[in-house]
Amino acid sequence: MPGTGLIAGRKHALDGLRTIAVAGVFFFHTATESMPGGSIGVDVFFTLSGFVITLLIMKERIATGRLHLGIFYAKRLARLWPGLLALCAVIVAVGLFFPASGWGGQAGFVLPAAAYVMNLAHFGMFGDSIAGETLGPTWTLAVEEQFYLVWPLLLLVMLRFWKVRTAAFATVALAAAFVLNRFLLVTAGEPLDRIYNGPDTRADELLIGCALALLFTAVRQGSRLHNALVSVARWGAPLAGIALAVALFLLKEPDTPGAWFNTFWTAGPTALALLAAVLIGSLVLQPAGFLSRILSHPWLARPGRDLSYGMYLWHLPVYLLLMPLVPALPLRIALAAALTVVLAYASFRFVERPLRQWANRKLEPAVVPSAQERSTAQVSASAG
Repeated sequence: MPGTGLIAGRKHALDGLRTIAVAGVFFFHTATESMPGGSIGVDVFFTLSGFVITLLIMKERIATGRLHLGIFYAKRLARLWPGLLALCAVIVAVGLFFPASGWGGQAGFVLPAAAYVMNLAHFGMFGDSIAGETLGPTWTLAVEEQFYLVWPLLLLVMLRFWKVRTAAFATVALAAAFVLNRFLLVTAGEPLDRIYNGPDTRADELLIGCALALLFTAVRQGSRLHNALVSVARWGAPLAGIALAVALFLLKEPDTPGAWFNTFWTAGPTALALLAAVLIGSLVLQPAGFLSRILSHPWLARPGRDLSYGMYLWHLPVYLLLMPLVPALPLRIALAAALTVVLAYASFRFVERPLRQWANRKLEPAVVPSAQERSTAQVSASAG
């Protein structure tokens, strides 16, 4: 088993990247004309999520020799569910007391949001398709949670029979298979809601991040491959960063059938995920690089670490609540941004962090062997 060199420690630059990604999504929903490509923040989130979750899985496997699947899923719920359920409760309560507000009539969207099936509801799997309104953005959480029901199991099976590097190549091949699947759906004329929200049509983006994490787990620091990757990272980070920044302001995802629609929805998500992977990989390979230092600054990294999830959850409900109350768009955007940050902080401080810490105290002893257990294991290994 390779060492933990490249995957050790928290990657603060990736926290800063989260802040940039959630800001892109915020402006996509609030100032679409100015930032039509802000939705690529979602593509970055998918790739980053696959990378980070796979790193966590590999770190545990390296440290303990196994992955506790039940505890993995329990930690995922403890990390994500409290903030989501708090959002749902507040929206329903306010909607009941003020039915004429932007949060009125939202109770019907709580179940698909809380059950992580909003993406399926978007394209009508349970009857008529729904937009989800205030809870519409939870479709991305649904895609991720559906993916993580399968990915840890698949990864453990691959690692049972293959080396880490082989598993990385197999993951790339699997991502390519999902690109082919999306191509077939596009050419068959499937509606955009199906292509946009499908767990299969977004799997390649998550898998690209997973493959990158496996590659970094397999690479030994100072090796020829590591040095080659660092050389690529020197120019890869600025090029990928510039391309994604340009896309934020210029890319408008096509929504009407045609040649550009077919081309983009076949290859576009993959291309964006690959750019995100180059940027993520470069930030990890060059922690002291110029871009890494910028994204690691506390003003970017701390919100990304602590508030980005809450900001993603709350930004659209806040904006929809303010729409009929604040006619002036610039003022409405500014107020929405400020209120989103306040509510995200309240969610983190009083809901997410306390419950996550409680869950970790309950779950960690089952994951991390005690000193006595480690000593016994070492003695047994030496005897063997």
